[in-house]
Amino acid sequence: AAQKRGMFDCPFCRTPYSNNNAAMVAMFQVRVGKKDPEAIAQLGYKHYHGGGNLGLRIDIRKAIELWKEAAELGSVKALYNLALSHEVIQADQAKAIQLYEKAAMEGSTLARHNLGMVAGENGNFVNSYKHLLISANMGLKESVDAIKGLFMRGLATKMQYAEAMRGYQAAVEETKSVDRDDAERLGF
Repeated sequence: AAQKRGMFDCPFCRTPYSNNNAAMVAMFQVRVGKKDPEAIAQLGYKHYHGGGNLGLRIDIRKAIELWKEAAELGSVKALYNLALSHEVIQADQAKAIQLYEKAAMEGSTLARHNLGMVAGENGNFVNSYKHLLISANMGLKESVDAIKGLFMRGLATKMQYAEAMRGYQAAVEETKSVDRDDAERLGF
């Protein structure tokens, strides 16, 4: 909505974005210095993926360090990213599951989905369905697709698949708004 009105400023401080990398890093650092968990998590993301537009190189250790700090301050995104890093980079499935569970309890749809996928990979299709249904009911299409996959393999019933479809559709309907439709039409 803000961008529709021509407001392309920093969402934290409302100052215009700079084309100067040093100025952009300084803007992040101000928010990080104020212990803003989302700014810290975002800076971690930039370190993880290489914030080329900020002049940052890929530094996975720094990213994980920043995500830990952000998670301690309450960032659910950082908690999810930590879980993902434990699963993918550090190959610590037990720690990843523990962090996914914590993030899911805090409302992370992606963490809930990943718990369902991990349960399915471990052969626990009852828990897999439960987690995937919750994330489908939160509006995650990938979870509906995963439940469809369970149905196609005979591991979920037609009723369970239909329940997931209804929950997903209800979540999608709940989030519809004129501003969202305009933003999607404008490519945001």
